[in-house]
Amino acid sequence: MFDKLDDILYRYEEVLNELSEPEVLNDAARYQKLMKEQADLEPVVAKYKEYKEKKTGIEDSLAMLEEETDEELRELAKEELNECKGSIETIEQELKILLLPKDPNDDKNVIVEIRAGAGGDEAALFAAEIYRMYVHFAEGRRWKVETMECEEIGIGGMKNVTFMITGQGAYSVMKYESGVHRVQRVPETESGGRIHTSTITVAVMPEAEDVDIVIDEKDIRIDVMRASGNGGQCVNTTDSAVRLTHYPTEIVIYSQTEKSQLQNKEKAFALLRTKLYDLECQKQHDAEAEARRSQIGTGDRSEKIRTYNFPQGRVTDHRINLTLYKLDKIMNGEIQEIVDACIAADQAAKLSSFEDNA
Repeated sequence: MFDKLDDILYRYEEVLNELSEPEVLNDAARYQKLMKEQADLEPVVAKYKEYKEKKTGIEDSLAMLEEETDEELRELAKEELNECKGSIETIEQELKILLLPKDPNDDKNVIVEIRAGAGGDEAALFAAEIYRMYVHFAEGRRWKVETMECEEIGIGGMKNVTFMITGQGAYSVMKYESGVHRVQRVPETESGGRIHTSTITVAVMPEAEDVDIVIDEKDIRIDVMRASGNGGQCVNTTDSAVRLTHYPTEIVIYSQTEKSQLQNKEKAFALLRTKLYDLECQKQHDAEAEARRSQIGTGDRSEKIRTYNFPQGRVTDHRINLTLYKLDKIMNGEIQEIVDACIAADQAAKLSSFEDNA
């Protein structure tokens, strides 16, 4: 581990030197690439330097205890020794986590797709509430949210909704939300007061860039039409809606949220690229059985990950056996505690797998 850390420290200093060279400053692409590498290496380097400082502190304290006869100074040396020894173990664990292989998609924006499952109108109502939960969470982190597709029902629910979250590290945080979310409560339409169970599915996909997926024009059919449903001025009077059909996968994308046909087309292609990229990621994910076992849950979209129980005011994440009696706050977007617990459990599982294979 420490040989690898020394290599990282050496590379970090190399990058700093390169960034100060005139030819790099004049090459925007290279400069940007080096800045990103510096940002990626910096947390590891800072933690390793802290580790080295504590090791030096231990050596200095031991030397003082051997040489010093003054009792007061010896007590200070003992305190320093205990403090450094106590920190070393924690820092070593943090370094191991920082050295774990990073998900290449972690820094990407995400496209989230929510679909009502079992439960009819009640599932659609819950889908709309979960959508609002994510919007509030994203806004709290100063991320941008943009709706891409939405099919609403008359009573305020959503059969499905697709939206993009733009923000640094969005995928690293949101990826733990993929799966089946279950709600248990008495629907407003239930006169007998019985608790019903409904489900929705959430799919979190890293945004695909042009370099990730190349779409052959021969594989696409583009149809334009008038937008349907409630719309503002011009929305229902011009051929602004766009439908893409991808023949090889039979994926159909329909975009009508913008007034401009060009904007709807751009959104549709962005969503298609992301879905195709997600298919490739899923294939790779399914092929890596060992890696899947080291992660939280199975990563299967059919896996039930969380239950929202309204009568008892509790939320349970089944993957990590976490139960919180904060349903109102969670539904208002305060899901950071759940996210942090999922990240910690995922890191612990990966670390255990990494040490077993070391």
